[in-house]
Amino acid sequence: MMKINLPAFLILVFGAATFCTCRGRQTTSGEKAQMPAAPAVPADFYAEKHRPQFHFSPAQKWCNDPNGMVFFDGEYHLFYQHFPDSSVWGPMHWGHAVSKDLVKWEHLPIAIYPDSLGYIFSGSAVVDEQNTTGFGENGKPPLVAMYTIHNVEKEKAKRQDVESQGIAYSNDRGRTWKKYAGNPVLPNPGTGKDRRDFRDPKVLWHEASKQWVVVLAVGHHAEFWGSKDLKKWAFLSGFGQKQGTHAGVWECPDLFQLNDKWVLLINLNPGGPNGGSATQYFVGDFDGKTFRLDPVFAPSVSQEKGVFMDFGKDNYASVSWSDVPKSDGRRLIIGWMSNWQYANKVPTTAWRNAMTLPRELILKKTETSYLLVSKPVRELESLRGKTADLAAAEIAGMMDLTPKLGFSPTLSALELEFELPEKPVGTFGIELSNSKNEKYRIGFDASKNQFFSDRTKSGDAAFSTDFAVKPSIAPRFSKDKTVRLHLFFDKSSAELFADDGSTVMTELFFPSEDFGKISLFSEGGKVQLTSGKVWEMKGIWR
Repeated sequence: MMKINLPAFLILVFGAATFCTCRGRQTTSGEKAQMPAAPAVPADFYAEKHRPQFHFSPAQKWCNDPNGMVFFDGEYHLFYQHFPDSSVWGPMHWGHAVSKDLVKWEHLPIAIYPDSLGYIFSGSAVVDEQNTTGFGENGKPPLVAMYTIHNVEKEKAKRQDVESQGIAYSNDRGRTWKKYAGNPVLPNPGTGKDRRDFRDPKVLWHEASKQWVVVLAVGHHAEFWGSKDLKKWAFLSGFGQKQGTHAGVWECPDLFQLNDKWVLLINLNPGGPNGGSATQYFVGDFDGKTFRLDPVFAPSVSQEKGVFMDFGKDNYASVSWSDVPKSDGRRLIIGWMSNWQYANKVPTTAWRNAMTLPRELILKKTETSYLLVSKPVRELESLRGKTADLAAAEIAGMMDLTPKLGFSPTLSALELEFELPEKPVGTFGIELSNSKNEKYRIGFDASKNQFFSDRTKSGDAAFSTDFAVKPSIAPRFSKDKTVRLHLFFDKSSAELFADDGSTVMTELFFPSEDFGKISLFSEGGKVQLTSGKVWEMKGIWR
């Protein structure tokens, strides 16, 4: 959750102690929110310009960090940072949606409102299976959310203890939430230069030590705290003062086990590999108190170097779902599809910002380190519609694929897979274009052994000098002789999962009219296309 320093006049209007919204009654800590109406669905039913068709986006107004992702009673919960009164950032609430399949989402009413303690910043949610909190009813476990309280009055006074952690709970499958009367449960110690940024709690149950553990982003490092009941917390340890990149503030951490290792995600703003926001990760061991880097992985993050999960400019605040059944076994994650360099300025008004596709994380051991692989979840295959199989072909220059597909001329929702044989030469890629001579390109440069995303001529970029300065690039990690490109295009975004998810790029674009032509291209040499497949993707809101 990025800290926004509001102008003085906005703080007067939005001050935490006096804040109210037109969407529902303000509640104080400990009071149960009155059930508001679900968000209104636009009259044109998600048909606005640039609106994603198979990604989650709010019905209307502002959206940023995904929060509180938890699986419970057959539903995936997705909460998110939300300001219901404007399409730019403002006093934060927790918006809410649920899904049974990670694909189709149902909008629910706002879950948690700002109160007399402050705004409701980012956090997480868990199922309290053992009812350690005592919040459960009728023998059923409660859902418990832990979030950052951001106190604007303290911020105006330039105090260090601006942020603290609170909890809320639900006994009706997450439909309504009651804030704990004893908030904040984890007050800000208020000492040290980093303490103004004390936020974004990610909670997990650590079975070996029989306790709850929360990891917090504290300025430029992470901290671990422990609790038996989610109410009383004790400091365990710190991590990261000398590891990873510190080019920006650390935010939105996550901690989970994959195979026999532990993975620590740290979102960073700025400091991303192509500018602005991004997600770095660390691999090591966690004993319930201390996170220690694996000796094999440690050299990758020495001397202020970061190892990144996604090399595009538009995947931030990535955090994973808790309580996914062991029978499923996947570590599922989703991110915010934007960048703080321009998130408040992108050319949408009825709604602003969306989420990435949900992904599965897999940790692979390489010859020299560990690699965190991201794959689109298998449930997305249910959205596949019309299909076009592409035969092996030699690509020299441009090849227009549009007439080969048999799809609608508006190429706003597609999934594509391509394979290039051993030792490709030159540059190969996919180009989307329209009648305005706008184009977006993404592909692989064999001469540099790297992937690229080029939106410099993709349409509207005037809203920010940081949006389309130059193409984004990403290293190729795979040693496989065959290069594999798996892509998703959705109205105003592209997501590349190359080499089975070893290299990932997520980027936005905003053409003045929808792209209606898709082509393959090669430059600097002929490229042999081994095979290709294109699917038209169905929308999730109809």
